[in-house]
Amino acid sequence: QVQLVESGGGLVQPGGSLRLSCAASGSIFRINRINVMGWYRQAPGTQRELVASITSGGNTNYASSVKGRFTISRDNAKNTVYLQMNSLKPEDTAVYYCNANERGTSRDYPYWGQGTQVTVSS
Repeated sequence: QVQLVESGGGLVQPGGSLRLSCAASGSIFRINRINVMGWYRQAPGTQRELVASITSGGNTNYASSVKGRFTISRDNAKNTVYLQMNSLKPEDTAVYYCNANERGTSRDYPYWGQGTQVTVSS
């Protein structure tokens, strides 16, 4: 199994910045088969949505609402993915979840972190 532990959430004023981190631990065999890591978010009353993702090769994908403001990066040696969030807006307020996808032989195995609250408010 793989465990994902997030950190870095909190309360920030509009226009401010936060950096989220997500560290993967557990089975080294499974961690080495992770091909994509990403961040999702869920605000009250809404569905969970993809914020950004990054492949093991470094290819990134962003939701249109965060392009130019958020940057996802990955340290493969530390099995950690980061989300640098700049120019935060109140509508960025949500619980942010880390996700990792393990590419198995015949199926994929998704893993989720416990979530970290991000609140953007003055």
